[in-house]
Amino acid sequence: MDMRPPRSEESERASVHRLVVRALALTQGLFYLATGIWPLISIRTFELVTGPKTDRWLVKTAGVVITAIGAALLVAGQRREVTPPIQLLAVGSAAGLTSIDLIYVARRRISRVYLLDALAELLLIGGWASAWISERHRR
Repeated sequence: MDMRPPRSEESERASVHRLVVRALALTQGLFYLATGIWPLISIRTFELVTGPKTDRWLVKTAGVVITAIGAALLVAGQRREVTPPIQLLAVGSAAGLTSIDLIYVARRRISRVYLLDALAELLLIGGWASAWISERHRR
């Protein structure tokens, strides 16, 4: 027999919100870790998929930064400490990467395969926006 007091609807919604935010942080963290570390591990296979690069050092620099963001999101998600600054990091990095993808695909400077990355980033932004809106309505 469960001796815990019944949970209120409000606390139930707060619990679901925390789970969603944690899942978003973990998902984006894994995605960034994988995509960030890829050019560091194998620039050759990275270029096979994304096209040749002029400045490999710049690709690797971006990879290091994206990997660091991914690691921070993973740690925050695992520790259940997805604070507003972590959420800002998640949304800001996703928005920035989306912008770069869309602008430079349109200018034909990078491969159209980056549109898949832009789509993934937009889905993440949508998830964070949805979580923020539901949190605002809960209050």
